Amino acid sequence: MPGSSRGARLVAALASALLLFTTAAACGSDDDSDSGSAGADKSASANSAFPVTLAHKYGSTTVKSEPKRIVTVGLTDQDAVLALGKVPVGTTEWLGGYKGAVGPWAADKLGDAKVPTVLKDTGTGPQTEKIAALRPDLILAVYGGITKDQYTTLSKFAPVVAQPKEFNDFGVPWQQQTEIIGKALGQESAAKDLVKGVEDEFAAAAKDNPEFGKSTGVMATPYEGIFVFGSQDPRSRVLTDLGFKLPTDLDKVIGDEFGANISKERTDLLDTDAAVWIVSDVEKEKAKLHKNALYSDLDVVKQGREVFVEESADYGNSVSFVSVLSLPYMLERLVPQLAAAVDGDTATKVAQPSS
Repeated sequence: MPGSSRGARLVAALASALLLFTTAAACGSDDDSDSGSAGADKSASANSAFPVTLAHKYGSTTVKSEPKRIVTVGLTDQDAVLALGKVPVGTTEWLGGYKGAVGPWAADKLGDAKVPTVLKDTGTGPQTEKIAALRPDLILAVYGGITKDQYTTLSKFAPVVAQPKEFNDFGVPWQQQTEIIGKALGQESAAKDLVKGVEDEFAAAAKDNPEFGKSTGVMATPYEGIFVFGSQDPRSRVLTDLGFKLPTDLDKVIGDEFGANISKERTDLLDTDAAVWIVSDVEKEKAKLHKNALYSDLDVVKQGREVFVEESADYGNSVSFVSVLSLPYMLERLVPQLAAAVDGDTATKVAQPSS
């Protein structure tokens, strides 16, 4: 976002990571195995689910025994690990500001364990030397975009579970992310239970707000103009999981990416029943957006159907994180805002959450 280094992290961290992770040449060998997998409940013996093999973008990876020292390269993978009762020895920084790169929605899962070592993107992808120094026995890169070269290098230190091939880089839904990580940890059944619990919360919110299913919505941020998130971005899936429909031409305009800046001619994509804006400063960014004649003339503005989320707050971070642990925290705050936006009464103000 112009004028805000903290704001730019929201999109730029993903956009730069995507660019960096897709420029290396594709080479190296896969970590393949014919070993099958078996689901395991937490109450089962530790190694009853192993060996387990997981398919991904670069082939498949076999985890031979229960991992003890887990490093998460995926930007939000730590939450699924924590939700399943394990604490990573290393996590990867994305949003910043949290010890161990663990948000407040997940902090209680740390217990008495040592806070994870935080790895940073230095401009060349994962910090391989620091990862090696952590002596991992499993590296998770599920919500990410590592290249084949990076996968091959990391595989020298430990089994690597890369991003699934059926989704764009940084596009894996939180459900699949949780289940993939659960399988890698030998807790496939427990992971499915976690997913169902959060899905039940979405279903309850949708049932309590039937207008969601009759409404359109979009997620955007005023980064270098107007940046709109596509259907394969986890933030957009929050809306669709609540029943909202995305703009018809959204993916056609964005292309094969998690999101993109739109031209002035496609400002109409924002004219939905609820436009969710992730911003650095609500009042300042709102005023700036409303100076754009093409945008301010849309019904979504005239009828007060904008939803503003302050990105630097814990709430804003939870909206971008979209994990099995951050989503319940987020729903408590986002659902009332969305309900106010689509209630059909232009007099209703979309208020900011109290906390």
